[in-house]
Amino acid sequence: MRPSSFFAAHPVFTHIDYRKGMAALRARTARGADRLMARENGAVLRVRTGLYAAVPEGSRTGTFAVDPFLLATKLAPDATVAYHAALQFHGKAHRAWSHFTVVSRNRIRPLSFQGQDFVGVRAPKALDRVPSSHRGVALAPYATGTVRVTTLARTLVDVLDVPALGGGWEEIWRSLDGLGIVDVDVDAVVAYALRLGSGVTIARVGYFLEQHRAALGVEERHLRPLGRRVPRRFHFLSKGEAGQLVKPWNLVVPERLLSQTWKASPPSNDDDP
Repeated sequence: MRPSSFFAAHPVFTHIDYRKGMAALRARTARGADRLMARENGAVLRVRTGLYAAVPEGSRTGTFAVDPFLLATKLAPDATVAYHAALQFHGKAHRAWSHFTVVSRNRIRPLSFQGQDFVGVRAPKALDRVPSSHRGVALAPYATGTVRVTTLARTLVDVLDVPALGGGWEEIWRSLDGLGIVDVDVDAVVAYALRLGSGVTIARVGYFLEQHRAALGVEERHLRPLGRRVPRRFHFLSKGEAGQLVKPWNLVVPERLLSQTWKASPPSNDDDP
């Protein structure tokens, strides 16, 4: 493979990717790959040790902006764009942020690059024994590369499961309010929520689906299995925030979510990461 062909197919790549792709040009070893890469004369931008971006012809390494979603996918072999970053990738986030959360079984060192912050978190332990085809992860063609990202069905559950990684309740609600029946597989939402196994998360998902019956095409057959797994004791949707107890989900829901007070007031920055 010629270097230009490799860079066209790998807008962001690891040292291992480069060694495999350029093996025919004596880059089988780490040292050989380093020597070959050193000849590229501005075609390669080093992100950090072992991670690089291909600089398009006519661009400069000092001004070229690396796509954050392509970069996030290369932070680990299984790195997956998730939570608020996944909402943003799918075009559903209420606000665009420069904070990108990536899930992985591997430890990912935090990275700040070109004004973007990348943070790795451990994938839910409940998924450890789940086949990869049932983890709600998609490989999506994007720009000139591929992004590994959680599906919208999984993302909906994930942000309700860990709201801090979704940007806080107002950001989550305003983002998810835009979902429609063509966006989300409700059967997949229910299956993933049950797979995680958290009663509180199941209650949150059930409450959200019930509130969006018409928009998402939610039926009783979706709510019934969730209702059977709701905790017997009530829980606060937003920890420590008073509100109304909503049955049958045993959730104390804050007034600001019940009435969606933000529709009548200026946007708040309280939930910024």
